[in-house]
Amino acid sequence: MKKFIGDNFLLHSKTAVKLYHEYAKDLPIIDYHNHLPPEEIASDKNFENLTKIWLDGDHYKWRAMRANGIDEKYITGDANDFEKFQKWAETVPYTLRNPLYHWTHMELQQPFGIHTLLNKETATKIYEDCSEKLQTEQYSVRNLLRKANVEILCTTDDPIDSLEHHQKIKDSGFEIKVLPTFRADKAMVIEDVETFNIYVAALSKASDVDIIDYASFCQALEKRHDFFHEMGCRLSDHGLDRIYAEDYNEQEVTAIFLKATLKKSLTEIEVFKFKSAVLVFLATLDQEKNWVQQFHLGALRNNNSSMMQKIGADGGYDSIGDVEQAKPLSKFLNKLEEKGKLAKTILYNLNPKDSEVFAAMAGNFNSEAIAGKMQYGAAWWFLDQKDGMEKQMNVLSNFGLLSRFIGMLTDSRSFLSYSRHEYFRRILCNLLGEDVERGELPKDIELLGEIVQDICYYNAKNYFKF
Repeated sequence: MKKFIGDNFLLHSKTAVKLYHEYAKDLPIIDYHNHLPPEEIASDKNFENLTKIWLDGDHYKWRAMRANGIDEKYITGDANDFEKFQKWAETVPYTLRNPLYHWTHMELQQPFGIHTLLNKETATKIYEDCSEKLQTEQYSVRNLLRKANVEILCTTDDPIDSLEHHQKIKDSGFEIKVLPTFRADKAMVIEDVETFNIYVAALSKASDVDIIDYASFCQALEKRHDFFHEMGCRLSDHGLDRIYAEDYNEQEVTAIFLKATLKKSLTEIEVFKFKSAVLVFLATLDQEKNWVQQFHLGALRNNNSSMMQKIGADGGYDSIGDVEQAKPLSKFLNKLEEKGKLAKTILYNLNPKDSEVFAAMAGNFNSEAIAGKMQYGAAWWFLDQKDGMEKQMNVLSNFGLLSRFIGMLTDSRSFLSYSRHEYFRRILCNLLGEDVERGELPKDIELLGEIVQDICYYNAKNYFKF
């Protein structure tokens, strides 16, 4: 029987095949945004079994299992690891045309070398074979990264994190660069005054700054920003429903901060002014250190309150939001540009209706000094699939320069997700190949090959300058 994921999977023309195999396939990976736990890289962890590395924490799979009517016991509940895997295996055939079907079989193929389709009949052997391999040295976390040809990866870290695991990785001489990313979302959640005050206390301890007002709060954040820079960090990230760009002054923000520390509830406009001030402050720090700032915008999180109470956040109950993005994003970027404080910026949208909005907005703030300074970022989350990747590249091509695109990332918590870079590279090569076959692009393989290599690797390497 012909294997499902063959050498020319997703490559529908001779040009696409040539571009992928001769130009894209063997390039190293720069994974500039993911959620991998640095402690597991520091300890060079071996996972106990396939469920531990593949299902734990994977809300994509959890959502599919729920849609298939699987009891929560087998998703986030107390069923044993094999029982959970068996229920996932039973679900896989029903994921046809969902990207999970492709990802699942690509991740079994690389790194495990398994070409068998996963279903309830094949589940036991696949589980046993993969779990046995995972317990060997060749399948430790670091060796999985080596097998995937990763050169650099950037984790996602809170300002209060000690980064001790990053230091251990560096001290160990591990040849793959593992760098932190500064994600200060929790420093902005002032609408929940109880949680905010707990965070401020933790920030005070981490920074060794006595936070008594807004000025000392900013001092503490800047001190942690400096520390992250010393540890090799060159990116920040924000996961927000929207950009906040209200007008404010320092007196207002100082009063809002004081009100929150007194645990008094805030009005919506007070919350928005505070978030706006913090965003501008952090963006200014990024520009001064020549960092890249990332904005993941448009998620509506924790929609199912009863399940939030049972299993907590990040349980697979987030969705696409529907708020105004264009005006506040324009106002925010313009304010930074006017001050000469606009750093290199990557914009990711979650609502597909905003794709053209984000791509057009990025083009408003490019600079003659930096090619591709403003990036319309890779297809994200619900858009991170074949159609979404194609649309993102088509929109970028229509509104900007695809040739300056910094390419794909995993945005994943799993060490098996690096096949997403292969997926992206195949889709990119096929997109260009089909244009050639239709006569819409010249059959200049050398030119196209150079652009493919830039998008897959060299643009990111030059953009981030790690």
